[in-house]
Amino acid sequence: MTSPTPRIRSFITAGAAAVTTGAVLYTTWFRRDLEQQKVILNDTLPVHSAWWRDNAKHPGELLYVAIGDSAAQGIGASSPNKSYVGVLADHVRLATGRTVRVVNLSVSGATVALAVRDQLPRFDKLTPDLVTVAIGANDIAQWNPKEFEAGIRTVFADLPPHALVADLPCFHLPHNEIKVAAANEIIRRIAAEHKLTVVSLHATTKRAGLRSILTHVAKDLFHPNDRGYRSWAEAFLPSMSADIAHRFSAVSPTSTEAD
Repeated sequence: MTSPTPRIRSFITAGAAAVTTGAVLYTTWFRRDLEQQKVILNDTLPVHSAWWRDNAKHPGELLYVAIGDSAAQGIGASSPNKSYVGVLADHVRLATGRTVRVVNLSVSGATVALAVRDQLPRFDKLTPDLVTVAIGANDIAQWNPKEFEAGIRTVFADLPPHALVADLPCFHLPHNEIKVAAANEIIRRIAAEHKLTVVSLHATTKRAGLRSILTHVAKDLFHPNDRGYRSWAEAFLPSMSADIAHRFSAVSPTSTEAD
């Protein structure tokens, strides 16, 4: 077998250099674009927060209160009401035929400890008909099992029996999933002590697989998009539907008109 001629070797070297340069340029562009998308979504934080505060002023026959973080705020969705909280509120309206006031206590970036500090004092002033809790994803970055369990105990002890609490979603990356598994064991164990219903958010998001990064995640590659939030809502829907069917009778258009 003959060795490549100097001219061929130069073409191979030039081609390899071009591929390497292209890869470096793409990686640089991708990182810059990702940072830009994070900045864009970060700018929506006060917009979503203001929307939910204004929305909470609308009266309703039923009161739905949400405890959570940026996912409950709907960061990454095309509009705040496309978060899983908004989707669930619409479901309750349709299923019961009643108006629903939504008080979204969630704060973007909240950890369990911050939910205890900032959200529970406000929660204690309310008498909600429906409650959802999805908190703890932000604890994974600085994982401390003892602090997490102490915070979850405080949150769950404050909830009414009908509250629905979600376990943490699937992070897909193995080093994070180890911590998520530990967090979800804590959530399920303490929820069982308080006889609270646990929503299997982890199983729902895991089923979507790695392809969900392309289909269910916003451009910052962290928050869900509209499709992702619908998936989150679907995790809650079986338990929520059973709960409202048991506790709230549907109001038919005929009976409403008769009233």
